[in-house]
Amino acid sequence: MWKNAIEDAMLKIKQNIINHPGKLPHITEGQRYKWGDNNDWIEGFYTGMMWLAYEYGEDPFYKEAAESFLANFKDRLDHHIALDHHDIGFLYSLSAVAQWRVTGSEEARALALQAAERLAARWRPQMGMIQAWGKEGDPKNGGRIIVDCLMNLPLLFWAHKQTGDSTYYDIALKHALKSQKFLVRGDGSSYHTFYFNTENGDALHGGTHQGYQDGSTWTRGQAWGIYGFALAYRYTKLDTFLDTSKRLARYFIERLPEDHVVYWDFDVPVEEGTPRDSSASAIVACGLLELLELMDQEDPDREMFGEALQASMKSLVNGYATTDLPEAEGLLKHGSYHVRGNSGPDDYMIWGDYYYLEALVRLSKGIKGYWYE
Repeated sequence: MWKNAIEDAMLKIKQNIINHPGKLPHITEGQRYKWGDNNDWIEGFYTGMMWLAYEYGEDPFYKEAAESFLANFKDRLDHHIALDHHDIGFLYSLSAVAQWRVTGSEEARALALQAAERLAARWRPQMGMIQAWGKEGDPKNGGRIIVDCLMNLPLLFWAHKQTGDSTYYDIALKHALKSQKFLVRGDGSSYHTFYFNTENGDALHGGTHQGYQDGSTWTRGQAWGIYGFALAYRYTKLDTFLDTSKRLARYFIERLPEDHVVYWDFDVPVEEGTPRDSSASAIVACGLLELLELMDQEDPDREMFGEALQASMKSLVNGYATTDLPEAEGLLKHGSYHVRGNSGPDDYMIWGDYYYLEALVRLSKGIKGYWYE
């Protein structure tokens, strides 16, 4: 089952590279990616897919395509093009770190370290957090954290392992602890975002940007938390992060619909036409694979997590993959970006494609993503 899905994915990646030379995918419209320049938060997922495809099949076509974008990512960093946000980790873990890990490229390693330095510069000591969006002092976003940032922290942990500079580790650890305290609710659900007073660091309130409402649980945010806290545990070995990841995973699994692929928010009223988010389920599949590797063999949650992983992946492959659409640019149907904003409410999502492929190649050959060495 996994092999056919992977081979279909690799063919579509190759078609995209050939059909859109030098371009990167942006948010979809009408079942087609918008192809353009490197100026969004999502471009790293595309190069990450190329590296996964190369590692899986060892076809140099994918390696050469991925390597061809390194100068593009360097130019973006050198000129600080649309980088006033925390998603520097998404961009450079799946381009520069991935290239270094697969090929040993010193040029890629240097770029990844430069990116980690830029991400660390978003640390706001007066609040003890990495600012998610905007420039320092931004009146709206100056004191804002977002759950997505947990998946950007691996770039900082990686930089610490590479350089021995404890600053990277300390920032990542403190931000993960801050996220755990304020984004994770007592029942294992999560806020998308949380605000702090920029002058004294006092906690203000939780909220959402892409979820149904401030008090709801946006499913992709929950997914970022599951995978992100598992990775924080891998780097720190602090049991509290493993426990938090498991709590978030149980909440997610216990609320899966009949076909094991989530709607876009756990609290949205479900009726005909309510959008799914296949990308959230793909991220969680990767998070569950990570958890299963980290948990004790006797852990009572192993069976639940393993069954949920298999059920969700089978549903994604059989009911959401584009294997029946040879001309499709995306790998997974029914992903959502910003439903309330009517931006990509039901379409292909490049991050969904990436995590779907990451889960497939890990299940098939044990090939992991590029979040750690």
